Amino acid sequence: MLCWLAGVVCGASGNSAETSPPVRLSETADRFVLDNGLLRAEVAKRNGTLCSLLYHGQELLTQNGGYWSSVGGAKGNRPIVHAASVRLHSEDRVEVSCVAGNVAGVSNAALDTDFRYSLARGESWLYASAVLHHDPGQAGYGTGESRYCLKLNPDVFDYLSIDTDRQRHMPSGYDWDHGTQLNMKEVRRLTTGIHKGEVEHKYDYSAAFVDAPAYGWSGTKSKLGLWLINPSLEYIGGGPTKVELTGHLDVNPGGNPTLLNMWQGSHYGGTSLAIGSNEDWTKVIGPFAIYCNAGDAPEALWRNALIQATNEMQRWPYAWVNDRHYPSAKERGAVSGKIILRDVFAPDARMSNIWVGVAAPDYVPPSLRSGYRRPGWTNAAANTGNRYAFPAVVDWQRDTKFYQFWTRADTAGNFTIRQVRPGRYTLHAFGDGVIGEFALTNIAVATGENKSLGELAWQPPRFGHTLWQIGVPDRTAREFRHGDHFWQWGLYYLYPTEFPQDVNFIIGQSDWRRDWNYAQPPRITGTGHPVISEDEDGKNTTSDAIFHTRGIEETTWQIRFAMTNAPAGQATLRLAFAGARDGSRVTVRLNDQTIGDTGLLPATGVMHRDGIRGWWCERDLTFDAARLRNGSNVFKLTSAANNWTQGVMYDCVRLELASP
Repeated sequence: MLCWLAGVVCGASGNSAETSPPVRLSETADRFVLDNGLLRAEVAKRNGTLCSLLYHGQELLTQNGGYWSSVGGAKGNRPIVHAASVRLHSEDRVEVSCVAGNVAGVSNAALDTDFRYSLARGESWLYASAVLHHDPGQAGYGTGESRYCLKLNPDVFDYLSIDTDRQRHMPSGYDWDHGTQLNMKEVRRLTTGIHKGEVEHKYDYSAAFVDAPAYGWSGTKSKLGLWLINPSLEYIGGGPTKVELTGHLDVNPGGNPTLLNMWQGSHYGGTSLAIGSNEDWTKVIGPFAIYCNAGDAPEALWRNALIQATNEMQRWPYAWVNDRHYPSAKERGAVSGKIILRDVFAPDARMSNIWVGVAAPDYVPPSLRSGYRRPGWTNAAANTGNRYAFPAVVDWQRDTKFYQFWTRADTAGNFTIRQVRPGRYTLHAFGDGVIGEFALTNIAVATGENKSLGELAWQPPRFGHTLWQIGVPDRTAREFRHGDHFWQWGLYYLYPTEFPQDVNFIIGQSDWRRDWNYAQPPRITGTGHPVISEDEDGKNTTSDAIFHTRGIEETTWQIRFAMTNAPAGQATLRLAFAGARDGSRVTVRLNDQTIGDTGLLPATGVMHRDGIRGWWCERDLTFDAARLRNGSNVFKLTSAANNWTQGVMYDCVRLELASP
């Protein structure tokens, strides 16, 4: 049965599919074939790859198809596929499974994997999922990136839709292949096609999953669409602020349309997944939907996919999933309450866009004897003195080992976090307008429990009353110059022209939307800067790129303000950062006297990936308020410059004063 929505045709929901043909399953020696008359999928038994996906008689995939991929390593052998089976076979639904892992006496793999696909009667979408398991005694395991990747047929798809701002008739593979490489191997200036003269960069399409419930490709000629839909973010690492790659042109020769479901990502601060050899660990990724539709216009197809995303979220957790590691709806609980802001220095303060979630308690990841080890990401001992500068403890922003559950509170702070797996959590809350976050530990959620926490008073950290503030605490640089079109490649190159004397911000006169740049980059002069190449786990592979300083100058931003008297007590300059590059630090002077520096800031690589948010952190510099003068005062913020990528992004800057 088909339904028509605003000129778009899509598969009907399973509840109204009785009149549709039954799902058929056939097998060859090396493939499963699932067919419901709308969608036909072929799955390779040897590795769980989606080899073929036919919709409206069109092959939607290239030769590489859809496949699970991770970047990292572990002690032990590669897993061996040892079971390809049918988990469910009825006229209404078929689910197939491809299991890889240890085979007694043959391999010692670090991880057992079960890749699954499910197709239902009357539905034009295929579900994909993975169950990952580590037994105590298996080798330690760690990765920097884990994702499901789809390589699409370029003869069918030529239009990419991520969100309201980023919808684009894309360059062709020919255009990509014949473009001129620029400052990264993932960046090319196009010399042919409809976008001739423009720059194509795969990171320009990165997004937070909460802002992209359905993203994908469509065809201006084929009139078909293919979309990735995550019905839940419980299995996505990094919480609601995590940004990752979504879709782009393949950077390899051919430039095929690509879609990624990055449930663990190394970009914009990255997420940590490290399993010790003694750990018993299981995680279910998905099921998520690969949704197909047909219609006249790309935007209509995308909007129909958004409707489908809402439907999928309402169905989560799926009743048809039968796995002991996937709790049913009645087995899951809920956590509710009300966050009340109690700022003693700003009793009238309000916050908006309030996120509340439960996540695993902060933890120190195990050290892996071999395999994937990136300092500051998976090895706690490596955090000291390394340029990545992440703390030893993994918080919710970097965790992908465990599940997370988040919701937006209403304007009064009321919240209900639904579909929570039984377990023990820490509750976190943050919102626009407040620096920092609320945390409540030891939240135990029992099977099927509806836990009410009542009113939770949040007294945010303060060092005194606010003298002035630049920006809005929202964990992004969105409100600053260029923040409203941050995804445009190379904005940092505009800085020397737009700020020839660096930023000179005058409190009470300047407008941060115009006079405070989205990033504090180095002053990039001359030519011959090394080309950055990022491999798939985000590591820099150009040997001299990090410490190359030719034609790179540090920048100093000034904040000017007046005092009507000479205060006493303690003053604190609060610097909240939305992003930084490895090796970055900001030194601060007040009236040409140093008051301290931030130390090395965590490596999030936001600026050169054309973003405005990464792993959020704060650095506070407290000093004797007597150093503030009656009259004119100047803070000078100097950002180190070791490389053209060495940019920092401020979330906000605030001066607070505590009188004696």
